[in-house]
Amino acid sequence: MKRFAICIKKGLCFVFLSGITLMNSALFAQSKSAKEIVGKYQNVFTKPPSRIPSNVSVDAPLLGNGFTTVAIAGTPELQNYYLARNDFWRLKSGYDNAFPTVLGNLKINIPKLEGAAYKVTQNLYNATTITQLSKDDLFVEIQSIVAEKNDCMIIDIINKGKSNIEGKVLLEVCKTKTHQFPDTLAEGSRDGLQWIQRGFVKDVDIKTIAVAAVKILGNPTGTFTVLPGQKVTLVCAFSSNFKSNDGLKTVQQEVKKISEKVISKIRQEHEAWWDHFWNESYVTIGDSIIESQYYKSQYNIASCSRDPKFPPGIFGWVTKDIPAWNGDYHLNYNYSAPFYALYSSNHLLQAKPYEAPLLDFIPRGKVYSEKLTSIPNGILYPVGIGPLGIETVRTKPDDALFLGQKSNTAYCATNLAAMFYRTYDKEYAKRVYPFVKATAIFWQHYLKKDGNRYIIENDAIHEGTYGTVNPILSLGLVPMVLKTAIDMSVLLGVDGDLRSDWKDKADHISKYTTQVRNGKTVFRYSEKGTDWWNDNTLGIQQIYPAGQIGLDSDPKLLEIAHNTIDEMHRWKDFNGSNSFFPAAVRIGYDSETILKNLREYSLHTYSNGFQLNNPHGIENCSTVPNTINEMLCMSNQNVLRVFPVWPKEKEALFANIRSEGAFLVSSELKNKVVVYIKIHSDKGRECVLQNPWPGQELLIKSNKKADVTKKGDRVTIPTVEGEELVITPLN
Repeated sequence: MKRFAICIKKGLCFVFLSGITLMNSALFAQSKSAKEIVGKYQNVFTKPPSRIPSNVSVDAPLLGNGFTTVAIAGTPELQNYYLARNDFWRLKSGYDNAFPTVLGNLKINIPKLEGAAYKVTQNLYNATTITQLSKDDLFVEIQSIVAEKNDCMIIDIINKGKSNIEGKVLLEVCKTKTHQFPDTLAEGSRDGLQWIQRGFVKDVDIKTIAVAAVKILGNPTGTFTVLPGQKVTLVCAFSSNFKSNDGLKTVQQEVKKISEKVISKIRQEHEAWWDHFWNESYVTIGDSIIESQYYKSQYNIASCSRDPKFPPGIFGWVTKDIPAWNGDYHLNYNYSAPFYALYSSNHLLQAKPYEAPLLDFIPRGKVYSEKLTSIPNGILYPVGIGPLGIETVRTKPDDALFLGQKSNTAYCATNLAAMFYRTYDKEYAKRVYPFVKATAIFWQHYLKKDGNRYIIENDAIHEGTYGTVNPILSLGLVPMVLKTAIDMSVLLGVDGDLRSDWKDKADHISKYTTQVRNGKTVFRYSEKGTDWWNDNTLGIQQIYPAGQIGLDSDPKLLEIAHNTIDEMHRWKDFNGSNSFFPAAVRIGYDSETILKNLREYSLHTYSNGFQLNNPHGIENCSTVPNTINEMLCMSNQNVLRVFPVWPKEKEALFANIRSEGAFLVSSELKNKVVVYIKIHSDKGRECVLQNPWPGQELLIKSNKKADVTKKGDRVTIPTVEGEELVITPLN
C-alpha cells in the first residue's frame, strides 16, 4: 500500500507520495498561509469613540480573551479602558433583576497630550492594539494586549517623542451605577499596586464578585516619567469568585510576581494562541473590503467568547450597568446568531460556551412545559435567560415572558445541531442530548393531528403575534429538532422507542403556506394569522438557520424561496441580515448580487466591525464569515459542494472549512477552474461529493489507502478516521 508523509511548514501543507510531491509546483505556488492573509488587516480609528459608555454596542476599539473584555475610550490625555467580565452578572431571577455589568475602569492620564492627534491601530493577526498620540515634540505609543493564556492585560507606554512625558495610572471601580440594587465596592492601593473589587452578594440567588489589580512594573507608585526612547509597562490581572476562592488575593499575587521575563513569555503565548486560531481556518477571496470584515468579525467573537460557563450577552462588551434587554441571552435569535459562523470556521473553542446556559435552564424549562402546556418531560423556554439557570424575564414564580412564542428551544437547537453534524463528537452529543431530547418531546406532544398532517396552533411568528397557526419559522425548526434528536439517539444508542414517532412527526408536519405579492408566489409567514412583516427575516429562517431548504430541494420550492428573497430584500436588516445572507446562499441565489450586498454591508460599519446604528452588537459577527463560508463550501442536505454559489471568474481559496460529516475541507478556484479539493476526515464517515469538474473522472489520493478513481456528477467516498484525501481531475 502506498504511504504518505505530511510536512507542515509556515502554515503550508506539503504532501509527498513515495518521495514525489503529490501537489504539483504550480498548485503549491497558489497556496497561502493564514499569516499572509490575515496579517494584512487592521482596525483603524482616527478619532476617539463617541458611543461609549453605552447600554448597547459601542464604536470603540475592542480587546478580550473570552473571559475579560476591554473597550478603549477617552481623550488623548486620558485613555480610559472599560473593564468587564463574561462571568460578572447580577444573578437574581426576576424581570429586570439580572444583567451583566461593568467591573471598573483603568485610566492612563498624560496631561501634556491634551489636544493631541489620535490614532488607534488594531493588528488582527496578533491581537495587539497600538494607540498613537502626538502633539508638537510629543509622541506616545501605547501597546495593549489582553493575554489569551493569562487573564491579564499588558500595556506598554512608549515615549517615541523628544520630550519627557509624565502621567499616572488610576484603577477605579465602576462609578456609573444606574440601578437601585445593592452592590459591594472596594478599591485600594499599596506600594504602587492598585486593586478594585465589585460584587453582588446581597439579595441575589448566586453571589458574584469580580476583581482586578494593576501595577507599573518596577515602580512603587502609580505615577510615571518616561524619557525619550524608553517605556513603562503596566500589568493588570483579572479574576472572579467563579475562578478563584479569593479572587482579590489571586490578582494581587499575580501582578506582584510578574517580571519582564514573564511578560515576554505571556506575549509569546498570546501570539501563538492567535496564530493557532487563525490557522484553524481561513479564506481569501480577492475582495479586501469583504475579507477585512470577515476577519474583524472573527476577531471580535474570538475576543469575547471562550468562558465555558459564561457566553457573551447580546453586546459582548459591557460598558454601562443594565444593558438594553438586560444584556441577556435572548433566545428567539439574538443569542444564537453570533455563533452561526463558528462551526464552519472550525472555531469550536469559541462555540463551546453556547451550550451552558441552555443546559443549566432545563429544570425551569420542564416546569414551564408542564405548567403552561401540560407536557411533562418537555422543555419550554421564555424569550430570555441568563447564565447558571437564572431567569431574566420571570414575571411570577412560575411564569415568564414568552410573547406567544413556543419556538425558543427549537431555535436554540440550531447551533447544537450545527456542532453535532460538523463534529459527530460523541461526548458532545451526550452532553447536549438532554436538551435536544426534551425539545423533541415537547414538539412530539405539542403538534396536533389534522387529517394527514400535523399542525402547530397557538404559536407566534413574531413577538406578540399571539395565536398564529403554522408559523413558518416553527415549521422549519421542528423537523430539524426531531431529525437531530433521532441522529443523536442513534449515535448514543438510546431511546430507540422514540424514534419512529419523531420521524412520523417530522415527515408529516404541515407544508409551508404561500401567498402572491407583486405577482410572485412567496412564503406566507403563517397559515392563519400574520401573513407578512416589513422588517426582520423570519420569513426565510426555515431556510437558514433551520436548514430545511437547499440546492437539492424541489425546484418549485426553490423558486418560491428565490421569490421571497427578492420580495424581502433584507440585506441590511436591523435584526436579520445574519440569517438573510446565508439563506440566499443556501438556495443558490445569484452570487454577484450576494457579494454586492455583502460588500455594502461590510462598508456599513464602525471601525471595530459593528454595524452602524445597529445596537445589537455581536450577532452581526456571523454575517460575513458565515455567508462566505457557505458560498465557498456548502455541506447541508448531506452533499459536499465546493464553490457552489460563487462567481467562477472570481479566484478564491479556503482552508479547513468544517463541513457536515466531520470533514475539514480546503480548495482553490483559479482561472475559472477548481484546482483541487483536500478533505480531512475526523470521524471516518462517508462523504458524498458534488463533482466540481463536470464530466471528468476524479483521482482520489489518500494517506491511508490506495489511490482510486471515481466517475459521476455526485460521488460517494468512504473514509476512515484521520484520513487525508486530495482530489483532482484525472485528466
